[in-house]
Amino acid sequence: MVLRRHDLRVTTPRRLVFNVLSASEDHQTAQAIFDAVTRSDGSVNRSSVYRTLALFADIGVARESKLGDDEASRWELAHADDDIHLVCDNCDTVLHHSGDVVDQLRHHLGTHHGFTARAVEIVVRGRCDHCGPAS
Repeated sequence: MVLRRHDLRVTTPRRLVFNVLSASEDHQTAQAIFDAVTRSDGSVNRSSVYRTLALFADIGVARESKLGDDEASRWELAHADDDIHLVCDNCDTVLHHSGDVVDQLRHHLGTHHGFTARAVEIVVRGRCDHCGPAS
């Protein structure tokens, strides 16, 4: 596991949080992750789950995203910056779109603004194919 590469212990909460993130294709709130972890092991406390998520973000295992103005942060396994989050306003489905837009943005920022982006997160809100166009 990646924890050992960082000389970190593999604890029960860390293993369970990783398992929940790995098993899900959704972007989950910390509360939903906590709920799933406690279904597996009721002895894991909320602070252990939150600390684990913060640690995973620090070492690049997980990624925290704010996908809406008033929504709680959502968590997922880390992925490349070139994945754009597409968030459906109707059903809250989150899809990933890959392409060269982020590379173009990074190049533009560096060339025209002398700015080197450390991380890029693009969130596009609209409606998914399943929900159809807004009426």
